[in-house]
Amino acid sequence: MLTAALSPPTLSATEPAPAAPHRSPGPRPIDIALLISVFVVAACGLLYELAAGALASYVLGDSVLQFSTIIGTYLFAMGLGSWLSRYFERQLPAHFLRIELLVALIGGALPATLFLANAYAPGAFRFLLYGMVLVVGTLVGLEIPLVMRILKRNVVLKDLVSQVLTFDYLGALAVSLAFPLLLVPHLGLIRTGLLFGLMNAAVALWAVWLFRHELRRLKAHLFACLMVVGLLLAGLAGAEQITSLAEDKFYQDRIIFTTATPYQRIVVTQGRYGHRLYLNGNLQFSESDEYRYHEALVHPAMAAHGAPKRVAVLGGGDGMAVREILKYPSVESVTLVELDPAMTRIFSENPTLARLNGNALQDPKVTIVNTDAFGWLQEGTGTFDVIVVDFPDPTNFSIGKLYTNSFYALLDKRLAASGYAVVQTTSPLMARQSYWTVVQTIESVGLQTAPYHAHVPSFGEWGYVIASRRPWRLPDHLPGGLRFLSTPSLPLLFDFPLDMARVPGDVNRLSNQALVHSYEREWGKVVAH
Repeated sequence: MLTAALSPPTLSATEPAPAAPHRSPGPRPIDIALLISVFVVAACGLLYELAAGALASYVLGDSVLQFSTIIGTYLFAMGLGSWLSRYFERQLPAHFLRIELLVALIGGALPATLFLANAYAPGAFRFLLYGMVLVVGTLVGLEIPLVMRILKRNVVLKDLVSQVLTFDYLGALAVSLAFPLLLVPHLGLIRTGLLFGLMNAAVALWAVWLFRHELRRLKAHLFACLMVVGLLLAGLAGAEQITSLAEDKFYQDRIIFTTATPYQRIVVTQGRYGHRLYLNGNLQFSESDEYRYHEALVHPAMAAHGAPKRVAVLGGGDGMAVREILKYPSVESVTLVELDPAMTRIFSENPTLARLNGNALQDPKVTIVNTDAFGWLQEGTGTFDVIVVDFPDPTNFSIGKLYTNSFYALLDKRLAASGYAVVQTTSPLMARQSYWTVVQTIESVGLQTAPYHAHVPSFGEWGYVIASRRPWRLPDHLPGGLRFLSTPSLPLLFDFPLDMARVPGDVNRLSNQALVHSYEREWGKVVAH
């Protein structure tokens, strides 16, 4: 089991081992301290693995693939470390101290190092990521058998194994819950890594005191501990500067807002093109041309309906699509379903960002539901005249499920008989196969489609699909005050030139996630060029 292997025990008493370990009637203070350290070391080992996986999914996408390969590499490295431990025969406490300090320094600095590498040497990111995971995993793999051999001097084997595994599991459970719910949202990855590095270093300091009678170079070990603690504290004090240094280089424009949530990293910048929103480093909108994207997303379906009353928006936590929907006087209610509450909160409460959506999220007609859209469709029963689906592109399997035939079948059930759904897809020019895969998938559940595209300078040619049970009809008029769409120009959006014309596509299913694979392949070629 993964968590059992992570980073177990620490140290025991230093007296020479008696022939038969002494059993006291109750737990001794040294035993309690020992088990606490087992808990701490296990938590630290798992946290470094989670941090590496999270950073890999932020930067490289496809979280399932990244977490899988990170976990596999980490476990392989632990096995390698365990095998190497056979060559450590003498001065086991001294070896353990050195290993613990290396884990504290390298593991604690892992998030900061990778953030900086992504900004200043993106070509080296993948190499550095797996290199650091290999090093930390090997060190943790060395740590486990050394500690077990030290503990055997004072603890009965069966008690040792049961206690170590119990607190190892508990430490892993604690950090696996705290990592997404508390640590990343409130501290961020850089501070979290450094904080747990300090916890490793604290265990090393405790070991110096515990083994003070065995260590040959006590002062040198104490100095090394204090030096590592000092470096980690300095990093913790400068975590904000490290983050700014990395992100300012990566995003180029001035960052005015940044936060990490259990779901994503949100960054808002301001520069010559106005405000820009990035999720996990991927551009979501630019103030200079977002009106093109959102007018094209909303109005062909809304205007064709005629008089929509009940509207749902899935995704689109920035409120831009809601802003466009509220231009229709017939609208009585808008339900915005956004997974990340941080998105809807900042775009409704931050004055600068709320201005971009015209304070749409504060409108009394709008109800915000922070939940998973897939589950919301499954559990609900009401129907809507128009459903606007504005999810990020299918860069990984967790988002890819929102582009499957299972999702569109649920969407069909929540659509009124005369209603329209509109789905943002991807670029039919740069990811032609992926775009038409979405169209094919929607049609596979019995819905009719009306594919179209619009030019958005920040993204290039971008694609959308209207889905309905009745044929889409060209609207007679559009709301006033639009900056991009007009009634005469609207038919042009539904005309595809030869290089964007339809190609055969597979149905994207939960069981195959064909869209994620084609998306990664097509956009990977774009990045490579």
